[in-house]
Amino acid sequence: MPLVPYDPFGIMRRDFNSFPSFPRLFDDDRFEGHFANMPRIRVDVRESQNEVIVTAEIPGLEKREDVNITVHDNHLHLSGKIERMDEQKDENVHRMERYYGQFSRTVPLPTAVDDTGAKASYRNGILEVRIPKSQKQIGRQIDVDFH
Repeated sequence: MPLVPYDPFGIMRRDFNSFPSFPRLFDDDRFEGHFANMPRIRVDVRESQNEVIVTAEIPGLEKREDVNITVHDNHLHLSGKIERMDEQKDENVHRMERYYGQFSRTVPLPTAVDDTGAKASYRNGILEVRIPKSQKQIGRQIDVDFH
């Protein structure tokens, strides 16, 4: 008799994954169909008193036309293309882990932002996008007059 590892969520995984519209909770960020080969861009989202800062790892960008950044409905959308630098001719490739090609990622922002003041910079494979918070969200301190 073969030994089978204990998998308490196996039944749930099988049943939930049979419904195409149900999110795949147990598949560790695997995509189906068109998105199967697209990398998952890793991002950090931080918030200061006056702005939201999104930092993304996107190594391999060469020029500003390689990345497209948009803010819409309090979501930041990053997309673009990473070009392969050289071709391997007359070489035996043993492993290819670096990604080349199209990428896309949409990140929900934690608060309302003012996209007109957004700024982006790219250095050493790290894209940083700074977006000021909407003035409605920042608020202001109200001083109390004591008599």
